[in-house]
Amino acid sequence: MSETDTLIKKASEARGKAYAPHSNHPVGAALVTDTGAIYTGCNVENAAYPLGACAEALAIGNMVLAGDTYIRKIVVAGPGEHLCTPCGGCRQKIREFGDSKTEIIICDKAGEIMLETSLGELLPHSFGPENLKNG
Repeated sequence: MSETDTLIKKASEARGKAYAPHSNHPVGAALVTDTGAIYTGCNVENAAYPLGACAEALAIGNMVLAGDTYIRKIVVAGPGEHLCTPCGGCRQKIREFGDSKTEIIICDKAGEIMLETSLGELLPHSFGPENLKNG
């Protein structure tokens, strides 16, 4: 099984554990770091909508908790047959731990790839940690 296939499988499994009773829009994410470690996350909704968490954010949190810091590739598994790309906030979160070459793959509920792109294409002219360095 290829790395991408493994990530799609894990993102789909994570989507199956999402807590999305308000929107009925479960999302799963799986990312791989430069060390080869894989981390997953699912969206967790809250009746007070702004308090929910996106799948990508939880996968990133799990990555950081384990001590990894670079996202090489991330797969987002949406619940339908439409593109479920990372929201603006998650694009910035991915940027914190990735770069313009970070691969982003979006798949549908059947695990079929709908979009293969890069963070540079989704978030051009981004602001990242290097923009905060003095000098």
